[in-house]
Amino acid sequence: MAKAKIAVNGYGTIGKRIADAVRAQDDMEVVGISKTRPNYEAAVAHYLGYDIYCPAENMEGFEKAGMPAAGTIEEMLEKSNLVVDCTPGGVGEKNKPIYMKVGIKAIWQGGESHTISGFSFNAASNYEQAIGRDLARVVSCNTTGLCRSISTIDKALGVNKVRASLARRAADPSNIKKGPINAIVLNPPKLPSHHGPDVRSVLPHIDITTAAIKVPTTEMHIHTVNMQVNKDCTAEDLKEILSSESRIRLIGDGITSTAEIMEVARDIERPRHDVWEVCIWSESITVQEKELYFFQGIHQEAITIPENVDAIRAMMGLESDGAKSVEKTNKALGLSNWINLTK
Repeated sequence: MAKAKIAVNGYGTIGKRIADAVRAQDDMEVVGISKTRPNYEAAVAHYLGYDIYCPAENMEGFEKAGMPAAGTIEEMLEKSNLVVDCTPGGVGEKNKPIYMKVGIKAIWQGGESHTISGFSFNAASNYEQAIGRDLARVVSCNTTGLCRSISTIDKALGVNKVRASLARRAADPSNIKKGPINAIVLNPPKLPSHHGPDVRSVLPHIDITTAAIKVPTTEMHIHTVNMQVNKDCTAEDLKEILSSESRIRLIGDGITSTAEIMEVARDIERPRHDVWEVCIWSESITVQEKELYFFQGIHQEAITIPENVDAIRAMMGLESDGAKSVEKTNKALGLSNWINLTK
């Protein structure tokens, strides 16, 4: 079978990771990545061997910078079967008419609204609904994490209600223009936050309300999750249920912070010390009658990356079985490279 030809429009925090993840698969390939100007990220892409495409008016600048562009962004799209839009939030909406004109399948990220595609994707929740689609949106890092844990528990116990509080990182590590530096910010000040409706764009039957604050860190989010379920269970039952999902990790062994999770990822030499999984603190899992509580950590730079790969595979019709796609993606990324931290 011919490999699916994938364009990555935008090569920032998410785009560079998606490009590498697609390159790691044996049923898809990266046609090229786009950059608007020849900055250090473009230099890295050039060093890694990616073909760079840019706006027509900037091609001379790339030539002078010693990284000649392979063509315009429109030419990249014309060579591809599907584009993954990794441009900043709001820009993807402006790109949609271009994709429609070329006639290419498209995936957007969680920075865009559900209406851009009419379909929001999470591999654990609705893979089969994505098969053959032309347009999709992979939900945000926080929504991805919530969908994974909610969907896994819902399949086993039936989820009646979810209430979650989110402590969000202020900015990605490389972003020097955002804060706060010395404050905790209501995000947003009005309740509830947008994350609940975003979860319902994937799992419409779930009764969920969320609240969020922004804290001065660049590494990971933490969710405090409360669920009411329909079936009786124990904390040990819940641990077994969560452990059955390959993209959920139970953690312990004295780990009480996001910094320690990231340190583990560095020590085991994960690419870019990425944590693709939802990390749930084993000790935090508490069950009172049919009410569940736990903390979960979300690495915002990494968690949506395998979801994008699975979305490509479903939309391109490369795999009809969601579990098989997840297994294939996980293997190619090396997601099994983790140690037991729940002893």
